[in-house]
Amino acid sequence: MLQELGRIEAEARIKLEAAASAEAVEAWRLDYLGKKGALTVALRLLGKLPAEERPAAGQRANQLRVTLEEMLTVRQEALSQSALAAELAAGAIDVRLPGRPQGYGTMHITSQTLRRIYSIFAGMGFQVFRSPEVEDDVTNFQMLNLPPDHPARDMWSTFYLTDPGLLLRTHTSPGQIHAMRRYHPEPFRVILPGKCYRFEQVTSRHEFMFYQVEGLVIGRNITMADLKGVLESFARQMFGPERQLRFRPSYFPFTEPSAEADMDCALCGGKGCRLCKGTGWLEILGCGVVHPQVLRNGGYDPDEYSGFAFGMGPERIAMLKHGIDDIRLFYGADLRFLQQFA
Repeated sequence: MLQELGRIEAEARIKLEAAASAEAVEAWRLDYLGKKGALTVALRLLGKLPAEERPAAGQRANQLRVTLEEMLTVRQEALSQSALAAELAAGAIDVRLPGRPQGYGTMHITSQTLRRIYSIFAGMGFQVFRSPEVEDDVTNFQMLNLPPDHPARDMWSTFYLTDPGLLLRTHTSPGQIHAMRRYHPEPFRVILPGKCYRFEQVTSRHEFMFYQVEGLVIGRNITMADLKGVLESFARQMFGPERQLRFRPSYFPFTEPSAEADMDCALCGGKGCRLCKGTGWLEILGCGVVHPQVLRNGGYDPDEYSGFAFGMGPERIAMLKHGIDDIRLFYGADLRFLQQFA
């Protein structure tokens, strides 16, 4: 029995030194210290030995168990240190190598379009005027000729807040009231950019959050002709000097008369194509002469002052300018799309 235990120890030492991985060490542990290991099997044979041989064999077996466990601990620690050293070596920084260049961010296509719009209207004497994204029902609707029972409210699906009477603005038009009360009684020209929110299904043409740019001019003897001149200048600076503009009668509660402004299709030159659906024209914005009641709500006397207003979606302007067919691409964070405009 003592010879067998000596053989087990010698064999175990040789195999443990050859174990070069954590998996091999674990297999060694099972072979010698496991429930079916060599030492465990030898211990079960102690009961078959003559009585006078059992004490010495049992003592030798227990010493062997302690020895094997110590050998196992030492080998595991050695492998752990070796693995750590290899990991540190693999992750070492060679300071002689050139640095890795960092990529630079670029301006989003919506921001690019907004800045271009700002620049064009700044050249025509417009200032940028910011107004709140959280509005009250009075300013967002009622001051713009949209009382609670007005059917035109069906055009906007609204996000109402938990505080009664507060909502996320559905359009930038309430900024007209803020601007008139800010500049009254002086004439002024402003554009009102910002985010709008509508509780709508997201499709290739609609988002629940989008940008608008409202324009407002208040002064004496302002006419529809002034409006047309401003919008023609904008369209030709944005889309090209050969662009043509036409007005179609429309309806907005806060302007009278109201119109939709169409531009001849930049892709086909007005001949008709897939982009313009064969009509030769593309709708770019809505506009009109400020309604007398809206002027009164803003503090201006409609017998002395008049004005015009217009509203456009920067995403739509970008879609027409670059041939983009899905508004969801603007907010999908797909770098393949965004990097085209870097």
